[in-house]
Amino acid sequence: MMKYDFTLYLVGLTEITEDAADALFEAGCDDASPASRDGQVWSTFHREAASLEEAIRSAVRDVNKAGYQVQRIELDTDAVAELIGVS
Repeated sequence: MMKYDFTLYLVGLTEITEDAADALFEAGCDDASPASRDGQVWSTFHREAASLEEAIRSAVRDVNKAGYQVQRIELDTDAVAELIGVS
């Protein structure tokens, strides 16, 4: 298993409240750091999984379980380059 870093941007929220953060944590997003600024909410994940796809799919599933939807996914280009062996 490897750890993968990526960020999920959420819709339906304009700020990360304590209730929203708790809901995400309880839904399985305990490996993420939620944040917000200028009406945009996101959660940066450090997820362990067998593949990047599995990590992202499970994180999206957990966000949905918390009652929120994912607007977009952002990958750290340096981490992806390292993952595929390109420098």
